[in-house]
Amino acid sequence: MQNLAEKFLNAADRERVEAAVRAAEKTTSGEIVPMIVSASYHYPMADVLGGVSLALPISILLAYILGGLLWVGSSNMWVFMGVFCAVFIVCHRVVQRVWPLKRVFISDREVAEEVREAALIGFFKEELFRTRDATGILIFISVFEHKVWVLADRGINSKVETDRWDTVVAHVVDGIKKGRQADAICEAVDEVGKILAEHFPVKADDTDELDNLIIS
Repeated sequence: MQNLAEKFLNAADRERVEAAVRAAEKTTSGEIVPMIVSASYHYPMADVLGGVSLALPISILLAYILGGLLWVGSSNMWVFMGVFCAVFIVCHRVVQRVWPLKRVFISDREVAEEVREAALIGFFKEELFRTRDATGILIFISVFEHKVWVLADRGINSKVETDRWDTVVAHVVDGIKKGRQADAICEAVDEVGKILAEHFPVKADDTDELDNLIIS
């Protein structure tokens, strides 16, 4: 999954997003940072659950083909277990590498929790809280999960209701599903810029304090 973020936007798309951020920030003292990560977590239990779910029926079938080992006697159960362990190792690695298959074994609740936690970590790791007026805002996109989270600093939260970002999130998610992620991100940045400009108009001595795009 490590290359998902790199493939999410091509070079031209990245330039468009950065240009959109620069344009939006000309109207506001807020700092808008789109951040794209391949995945919010590696979900090791999904690999185990997927490996077991795939390996068990395959192992039973192989045992039956090899002579009904599963039903011949208790001693042959060890043979079945050997077959199962070998098949599990293969299935485990398949689930690890085939991310659409891996996603089947991850609950929506776990995804939501991990994306939220990763967004919080990203917010502090990239020091969005260090802007002069506490007006940094993160548009966090986790490619594997197809999830988006918007986090704003305390200066923004003191004047803008957090539910105003829900439409931004929904718009980006819809764009990702339709394969128009670059357009959706640029449009989201523009919308965020308009909201921020209402409360935090650009200042004469305004400077660009944060990166305009982060891909990790």
